Amino acid sequence: SPAIGRARDEGYSVEGPFPADTLFHKAASGQFEAVVAMYHDQGLIPLKLLHFSDAVNVTLGLPIIRTSVDHGTAYDIAGAGKADDSSLKAAIRMAASMVKNRQTKVEGLSG
Repeated sequence: SPAIGRARDEGYSVEGPFPADTLFHKAASGQFEAVVAMYHDQGLIPLKLLHFSDAVNVTLGLPIIRTSVDHGTAYDIAGAGKADDSSLKAAIRMAASMVKNRQTKVEGLSG
């Protein structure tokens, strides 16, 4: 695929495309560090199955870093002391990591 070729040309170690029915099994067993899904539901089902409490939603292509929890608002349990804050903490950690990586990249360009 053209995107795979361009990524390789830029020095990234990428493979694919793969059929989704086997890709996520390979990823879950540690063969890949990341997966790019072509469709929202195609990637979200296995992600939530494996990481419901600590998954992070990242929006790429924006001029700012944007992360969020990867679940709904859970208004039904709001204020009841039942909420799991793991995904929120993971989203904050991911945003901080992305800021640090962006700063390192900018410093590398200006240094």
